[in-house]
Amino acid sequence: MRILFATFGSLGDLHPVIALGLELQRRGHAAAIVTSEYHRDRIRKTGLGFYPAAPDLRPDDKALIRATMDERRGPEEVVRFMLRELPRTYADYERAVNADGGADLIVTSDLAYAGPILAQKTGVPWASQVLSPISFLSPYDETVLPPLPWLRHLHALGPGVYGAVLGLAKRAARRLTTPINDFRMSLGLPPVRDPFFDDKHAPTLVLAMFSRVIAEPRPDWPPQTVMTGYAFYDGDEPELSSDLTAFLDAGAAPIVFTLGSAAVYDPGSFFVESAAAARGLHRRAVLLVGPEPGPLAPAGDDVDISAYAPFSKLFPRAAAIVHQGGSGTTAQAMRSGRPMVIVPYAHDQPDNALRVSRLGIARTIKRNHYSADAAATALRLLLDDPMVPRRCEEVRERLLQENGAAAAADAIEDRYANCKIRGATAY
Repeated sequence: MRILFATFGSLGDLHPVIALGLELQRRGHAAAIVTSEYHRDRIRKTGLGFYPAAPDLRPDDKALIRATMDERRGPEEVVRFMLRELPRTYADYERAVNADGGADLIVTSDLAYAGPILAQKTGVPWASQVLSPISFLSPYDETVLPPLPWLRHLHALGPGVYGAVLGLAKRAARRLTTPINDFRMSLGLPPVRDPFFDDKHAPTLVLAMFSRVIAEPRPDWPPQTVMTGYAFYDGDEPELSSDLTAFLDAGAAPIVFTLGSAAVYDPGSFFVESAAAARGLHRRAVLLVGPEPGPLAPAGDDVDISAYAPFSKLFPRAAAIVHQGGSGTTAQAMRSGRPMVIVPYAHDQPDNALRVSRLGIARTIKRNHYSADAAATALRLLLDDPMVPRRCEEVRERLLQENGAAAAADAIEDRYANCKIRGATAY
């Protein structure tokens, strides 16, 4: 099969798609990704095909990051940004689907709003994927909805009451759907009621690409949902740098501080406070500051400052990890068997923080409350608790039994076995 993945976002959104694409390519299928121009070189290096699509959602656009990482308004800002370019996105997707003999299947992510429209207009087979449990927004599941974080406390009233309140939140979001339905009608398609929630799920297959460790299936999830576990990919730098390796070898396991690949462009005083927290605990630290760091504490024998490191190689050598709570970072931290402090910004991050905190392996600090003292207190509680390492190891063992890319590829091959086969030549 020729399979086209439509996705947008940071590396946390891209890496699982790359992992799945590589697994499918290993099985003899042809896989390509249509996404922001920003990711062209990264995708090309993997051997997967690449097609550009508007808008060029760049994680290094600092103004955009500041707007979209606001806890309350960030999700709406992302939606508005994406929908401004909906006709162009559709045209780019159409070109990608029709290229090189045509795609046999398109797989869409949450922000790929043009994908379901294209599938319904053209009849190309369609699957969808989500990376976090919050994407289902189930009344059976306590969820932190970033614009309305207090809603989670109503979960105790039962799914009837909680579901009614979540329904109100969904209806409020429909005020943003006008561009989608206007565009659908311009193509001769009927409007949909809920493109951000129920109507984003493909009718044949929904890939839930996260672990049962953080969420079990709920009775109101689409029946065509397949839980796969996390799909891991470490990027095009699979090894630690020699300088970072030397630092790790020179002393005790450090605390690793990272803000992922997007929030790192709006760090504020995170890295200064983080270094102070580690030094206050008399612990060594690794600061992953990205390519354009803001204010930094001075490096030294006790603090290493690196732009980037592959999480799967670094995290297992950490004493603890402090991060923003993105799906990919959280998964890597769980798989490393290390405790974590999460400083969530927006989107699925507060919800991910709640879920791993319930496992007894993490603590959460609100972004505007993050300080050296707050970080040191949270880290001390984790590092001094003799039960935390045991719980971390239990989580690690469960994740090591999963292979999200293989499970997702199995589901695609099973559900779309009748798609025409075009050979394995890459796009």
